[in-house]
Parts: sequence; C-alpha cells; structure tokens
Amino acid sequence: MQTRTLGTQGLTVSAQGLGCMGMSQSYGDADEATSIATLHRALELGVSFWDTANVYGDAGPGGFGSNERLLARVLADHRDEVTLATKMGIAGIDTAADASTGRRFALRASPEEVRRRCEESLERLGTDHIDLYYLHRVDPDTPIEESVGAMGELVEAGKVRYVGVSEVTAEELERAHATHPVTALQSEWSLWTRDLEAEVVPTARRLGIGLVPFSPLGRGFLTGALAGHSFGAGDGRARMPRFSDENRAANEAIVAEVAAVAEAHGALPGQVALAWVQQQGDDVVPIPGTKRTTYLEQNVGALDVHLTDDEMGRLDGLAARVAGARY
Repeated sequence: MQTRTLGTQGLTVSAQGLGCMGMSQSYGDADEATSIATLHRALELGVSFWDTANVYGDAGPGGFGSNERLLARVLADHRDEVTLATKMGIAGIDTAADASTGRRFALRASPEEVRRRCEESLERLGTDHIDLYYLHRVDPDTPIEESVGAMGELVEAGKVRYVGVSEVTAEELERAHATHPVTALQSEWSLWTRDLEAEVVPTARRLGIGLVPFSPLGRGFLTGALAGHSFGAGDGRARMPRFSDENRAANEAIVAEVAAVAEAHGALPGQVALAWVQQQGDDVVPIPGTKRTTYLEQNVGALDVHLTDDEMGRLDGLAARVAGARY
C-alpha cells in the first residue's frame, strides 16, 4: 500500500482510508460479522487509516457510539497497525425526531464537551490515544478557537496525536489553525460534490493542511451499482435529493459518462470516480466507506487506475450536470 502525508506535522497514512460509518448506520441494516471481516481484510491490504466518530451508530440498542465499539473488537489485537481517526462535535440524542429515523442531533463542542467526548471515545475504542481527532462540526454556540484549543490540550496530554476539523469554511479553517496546528480537513469531495474547491482547498493548501474526502463515491451512486435501486426507511439516501426519482435519470447519465471512461481502462465506474479524487493531489487521502470486502477490494484497485489529463478534464465537467442538492 502506498502512503501519503497529511499536513506538515508528520502524520503519514495509507494512501486510501476506510470510512466505517456505514458499518453501523445510514446504509441499511448493520452486519457486524461482515464488517469485522472487512476490517481484517483492510489490514491485509494495508488500508490502515480508519475513520469513525463518537456519534456513529443507530439509535436504540447499542446506540450512538456503537461503531467505535465495533472497531474496538479488531483494534484489541491490531492497535499498532491502525491510524485511528474519530470525531466529536455532533451529539446524538436518543429521542425520536421523526417517525422515519428516530434520531436527531445537536452541535456541541464546548471545551468541557470536547474533553468528555474524548474520554468516552477512548473507552469505547479500548485505546489510550486517538491518532487524529476531528471537530466533526462547528458548534454555533462555541467559538472554534475554544473547541480547537481544548483539542490542543488533549494533544499536550498525550490523548490525541493530531487535530483535524470537518466541513468548515475557509475562514473557520484559518481560525482553527491559528489556535492549534490542524493536520487534516475532512469534507465531502467527489465528482458530484465540489463546493470546497473554490476557497477551502486553496486555504488548506496554503496552511499545509491535508485533505480527507468523505463520500468520494457519491454515497455509492457513482459506482453505477445503485441504478434502479430502491432505498428502505433505514437508508439515509432515501431522503437525499440526488437520489430522488425526479433527479435520478439526470444523475444516472453522469454515471454513464464515468462508465465510459472506466471501460477504456478495463476498470469499474467506482474505481474511476475514486481515481479522480485521488489524483487531486498528493495531499489528498479519500476514505471510501464500505462494510463488504468485495467493495473494499474494488476501492483499493482504484489506486492502480491512472487517468489522463483529457480524462480528468472530461470528468471535471460532470459536476455542472448534477441534479439535486447533496442534503
């Protein structure tokens, strides 16, 4: 497995990471046995940069945080092999918000909250340190300087190695980095989600902050495997505009373009979509999520797909054709 360096503080990770959220929520029923097998296969393939969060996990039995507990079952014997990223800042509230999800969230990242959530994550993960700790979302009631300042104290205490932020504006990124060195920015980035390119990416690069795109496969849509697929109530994509019946035809035409490029490489559409993200720069480490070994192996295969400048340009133009907002 190739490696890439995130930021200027010395964090080197596998060139592709593994988003673990879908193992416990959002994309249908959890399957712990399948997920555990996928985590072990990730280690065999060298995909050792794992991403979770304190809030990942369905409401109900097991509840929020169950994804961290799932990872702990593998980390118990393999902690030194994994670069572990988790997050705080979104608080799960086990109270029905609506009949379809049974969950709601609050944004909380006061210094006291930062410290408390870190301790809880350390306990669930069964470890004494977190390699990369993210502010999952900015708390509107807490200046980002206070949240990141508390995270910096966790670094000084040896409980966290590196600090990250997620889904921030360019201005918020500046303020966070001025408080404590930020190693990585995690935001959604893919062929059909490119909002951060105008201001956030240039700011991150000027400050020497690495980029960690989540949902680089458009929540699976860019793989082409979801054509005609219906989403159940337990699948969060059922409520996302880009997956609606009114937008599906336009967006499937985009996937057809990706598939045409893939055919020229003897690759899968998802591998081309992922290769496009990977070729945005050596400071980019995408974290495609899956709970199945087959898809994990396909994702790793994207590292061997090398797109030409003409192909990159052809794919660049697809964003203008996307139908529907991301949320």
